[in-house]
Amino acid sequence: MNKITLLVHCEDKPNIIASVTNFIAKNKGNIVYLDQHVDREQNVFFMRLESEFNHEGFSTEDFKASFKLNLADTFEMKWRIYSSQKKPKMALFISKYDHCLYDLLGRYNSGELNLEIPFIISNHLDLKPIADNFKIPFHHIPVTKDTIEIAEQKQLELLESYNIDFIVLARYMQIISSKLIEKYPNKIINIHHSFLPAFVGAKPYHSAFKRGVKIIGATSHYVTEELDGGPIIEQDVAHVSHTHSIADLIAKGRDLEKIVLATAVKLHTNRKVMVYNNKTVIFS
Repeated sequence: MNKITLLVHCEDKPNIIASVTNFIAKNKGNIVYLDQHVDREQNVFFMRLESEFNHEGFSTEDFKASFKLNLADTFEMKWRIYSSQKKPKMALFISKYDHCLYDLLGRYNSGELNLEIPFIISNHLDLKPIADNFKIPFHHIPVTKDTIEIAEQKQLELLESYNIDFIVLARYMQIISSKLIEKYPNKIINIHHSFLPAFVGAKPYHSAFKRGVKIIGATSHYVTEELDGGPIIEQDVAHVSHTHSIADLIAKGRDLEKIVLATAVKLHTNRKVMVYNNKTVIFS
């Protein structure tokens, strides 16, 4: 059985859904999921559709060509079609924090994440034993002021040689270069605490503790050249009080980071995120 996921956005017009569903039916497909959203302010239509094809001779490439000719061009759609037969390849970038790495690798090892992890890149050697334990190739690419361009080139060569589909920064403590962002637009996922922009710097939890905050949170977003300003994929918060210590805040924050990042990875992997004007439409 062949299963495809179709993502579409275009100017909102009559008969888009009917035209697409009729096209699926004519191609002997069975629709198993359909969700849509209309941004009334921008007059933009968004749709996510999953369809199964059981007949022999079905070709995803032929289906794409026919869809473009018969529908996409007519409605001036921006669209993507993904086949379930191809698992996306994810590269992990890490530094010294291990909580998100352990969480993602644990979920990956248990089969919870429908993806492949060909390798891990780090600017430090501290977490290499974790990669070795999970039997995932580890590449140490140190980054200094003098080696930024060399490191960037090594990263790009690895990403291209393995045909990586997207990158996850699992607390990678380096600013991503514009070359990488241009190569992987809306395909680099980051995670950070949600105190920004109020509590910047190396010790945000300490600053938040002094201020007496009542909630803490985590945000996962796509990376753009605007630092921590990319389209948001997932967020969550936890309530805290005067009874919580700095250590409590840090522990709660790390738990949130793990859950929020894992959710963002799942949403991206399952093709449930559409980006438009630095915002996201997240399908259920």
